[in-house]
Amino acid sequence: MSDAKRYAAEKAIDYVEDGMLVGVGTGSTVAYFIDALAGIKHRIQGAVSSSEQSTARLRGHGIEVLDLNHAGQLALYVDGADECDPRRCLIKGGGAALTREKIIAEASEKFVCIVDPSKQVAVLGKFPLPIEVIPMARSLVARAIVAATGAQPVWREGVVTDNGNWILDIHGLAITEPLVLERELNQIPGVVSVGLFARRPADVVIVGTEPPTVF
Repeated sequence: MSDAKRYAAEKAIDYVEDGMLVGVGTGSTVAYFIDALAGIKHRIQGAVSSSEQSTARLRGHGIEVLDLNHAGQLALYVDGADECDPRRCLIKGGGAALTREKIIAEASEKFVCIVDPSKQVAVLGKFPLPIEVIPMARSLVARAIVAATGAQPVWREGVVTDNGNWILDIHGLAITEPLVLERELNQIPGVVSVGLFARRPADVVIVGTEPPTVF
């Protein structure tokens, strides 16, 4: 599977143009992209990172990392996903960086998602849906989710996001209308961010086949 991740990550380099400030996501597939980006670091202005983990890897390669507030609108964001449906809607947040990932995706003109073939699904939801919550609202949000969906929230105990919040993973969903569910869950007080990327889906998905598949 590591080869598939590398194929997708290296194909994403095709979308990097000279002088770009590149938005960079989080996760094992993105790690391959960061390594590939290091090979052309002289061509780019720098990067905006979605996590402390990615920031450390970027800086380890000598790539300057800028704050989004100073960077402004980005031309490109490259990130992975835990699931991807045929409409390029995604579940993200397995690495607990979903809020920052969603912010950078929103700030980017083009969102390129890189995945291995196992992440492709017909219907989202087999992978538990991560939701970042304010710690004091964990139980409140969990009860609201059970009432609204009948699904089972599980606290990802021991995990604290880079924003100082907690993660609930929602098991037992079959997400046939991801945009509707994303909007509904966002209305629950205490929810910081929902790991559904439907209102802002990927613009391009690269699947790490040999050769890579792009849709």
